Amino acid sequence: PEVTKPLLETSRAGYLAASSASAYSLVSMVSRFAPMMPPGGSVLSLSYIASERVIPGYGGGMSSAKAQLESDTRTLAWEAGRKYGIRVNTISAGPLKSRAASAIGAGPGGKTFIERAIDYSTNNAPLTLPLYAENVGTTALCLSTDLMAGVTGMTMYVDMGLHAMGTAIDSPAYEGLDKPPMTPGSAN
Repeated sequence: PEVTKPLLETSRAGYLAASSASAYSLVSMVSRFAPMMPPGGSVLSLSYIASERVIPGYGGGMSSAKAQLESDTRTLAWEAGRKYGIRVNTISAGPLKSRAASAIGAGPGGKTFIERAIDYSTNNAPLTLPLYAENVGTTALCLSTDLMAGVTGMTMYVDMGLHAMGTAIDSPAYEGLDKPPMTPGSAN
């Protein structure tokens, strides 16, 4: 699996495989299922912040594929919305220790990519609470209901606010500065 390789070392086949699995799969699914869906139906996909920010270790063309997925989400929202009356959105989830994320192996120090990403998020997101699959699932549920009937073509971030940050507060550059305390109820 080329997901462990830097982009500069990713083969054409690996790059296209990432694009096929992470982006074209949505296009294919919508083209086949939208004609069977009732107007008002909803299609969802999962993205990651690497679509728009550099995430070292998230390789093999996956960052490019997630950017493509988010672009395709907007285009499909327009096309499937007009043609079938359905909504298309994507959820950009923060780091979760899923089976897929755990497949990106351990680096220096023995921590896996996802363990490092979770630590980074906990240390730098506005909400320092752990992110659970249930957080993503309830957002997906909400986006699938009539409560969000007016929402389409959107990337919804479910990452404890990490996407909003412009810098890492655990950086040595902030050493000695007064920082807000951790979120009440968090383990830190």
